[in-house]
Amino acid sequence: MHIVHVVGARPNFMKVAPVMRALECWDCVRQSLIHTGQHYDANMSDIFFQQLGMPSPSVNLGVGSGSHAQQTARILSNLETVVRDSRPDLVLVYGDVNSTMAAALVCAKLLVPIGHVEAGLRSFDRTMPEEINRLLTDQIADLLFTPSADGDENLRQEGVKPEKVFLVGNVMIDSLVHLLPIAEKSSVRKTLHLYSGHFGLVTLHRPSNVEDPATLASIMHALEKISREVTILFPLHPRTRQRLKTFNRQFSGSLIHMLDPMSYVDFLALQRFAKFVITDSGGVQEETTYLGVPCLTLRENTERPVTVTLGTNILVGRDMNRLSSEVGRILAGDRKSGQVPPLWDGHAAERIAQSIMSWNRPQRLVECHVERAVI
Repeated sequence: MHIVHVVGARPNFMKVAPVMRALECWDCVRQSLIHTGQHYDANMSDIFFQQLGMPSPSVNLGVGSGSHAQQTARILSNLETVVRDSRPDLVLVYGDVNSTMAAALVCAKLLVPIGHVEAGLRSFDRTMPEEINRLLTDQIADLLFTPSADGDENLRQEGVKPEKVFLVGNVMIDSLVHLLPIAEKSSVRKTLHLYSGHFGLVTLHRPSNVEDPATLASIMHALEKISREVTILFPLHPRTRQRLKTFNRQFSGSLIHMLDPMSYVDFLALQRFAKFVITDSGGVQEETTYLGVPCLTLRENTERPVTVTLGTNILVGRDMNRLSSEVGRILAGDRKSGQVPPLWDGHAAERIAQSIMSWNRPQRLVECHVERAVI
C-alpha cells in the first residue's frame, strides 16, 4: 500500500511526523512525503524536519509565497503530475493551509482516495481562508480523522457519512509528547537569561492581526504596556516582521524581545515554562491546553472550541483592555484552570494508522501486520 503525505507549512510537519512513524510499523506500507514549499524559509521548514525525525521530502514543489489564488494555482499545477506518476493508494493531507485544500482537489480530480488529518474543525467564520480550506477538504475527503468530538458533530451537520469519520484525537499532541522531554532540556531559556514562569510568550501571524497598521499598532501598544510588568518574548513570523518594519517605533522602556523564528523544540520549551502565551495560532491554543499554560487568543472565534470549554484558552478578540486585564489576573495568580481533552494522549497517530489499515480493506489485515512497536 503506497501512502503519500502532502505538507506545506510547519503546522503540518508536527502532524505528519507521528503519522509516518505509526505507519512505518506496518510492513506492507510504503510512504512518500511531498513538500509543496508553501513555507520555504529554512527556519520555518528545514529545521522542523530535522527535529521531528522526518525523512527529507521525496519531492519539493517549491511554490513559495504569493496570493491565495497564486499559491493554490501553483500547487494544483505542480502536484497533479507528481500524484499521477506516483499512483498512490491514499493521499493524506493535514490541517487547513492552502496546500491541504489544493492537494485534496488534485486527488479528487484524479480519483485518488484522500484522508484528512485534523478534519471537522470549524470557526464558522468564512472570512478566514483556513475555514474555506477546511470546508472544501472535508467535503471531498474519503477518510476524515477528527481531533475532538465537536469535529464529528460539525461533519454530521454538514451531511458527511458517519462511516468516513474517525475520532482519533489530536495528532499534534503526539509530537508534543514525543519531544517534550527534549524541550525541557533545551538551553534556550539559559541563552535568553530567562527563569521559569517569569516571562510571557507572543506569537502572531494572521492577516487579521498584522496586515492592518492600526490593528497591529494597537496590539503592539498593549504588549509594550504588559512588558513593563513582565518580560515578553516575541518570535516573529516572516509576515509579522515585514509588517512591523512599517511600524517604525522604538519600544523604549519595554521588555519586548523580538526574536527570529524558532525551532519547534525551543518554542515548545518556552511554552512549557511561560507564565502565559498570547497568540492567534490554532496549534498554540492546543499545545498550551495540554501543557496547562494560560493562553490568551487574539481572535473573535476559534475552530478549536475545546481549548476554551475544557482547556486554558480565553478568547480576547481585539479588546486590548481585556488583554491587559487578563494578563494582570494571571500575574496576580488568578489563572484559568483547564484539563486535557479526551484522546489527547500521544497515541492519535496509532489510531489513524489502525483506521487506515482497517478501512474498507479487511483482506489487508490478513496480509499486513505490525512489524514493531510504535515508538
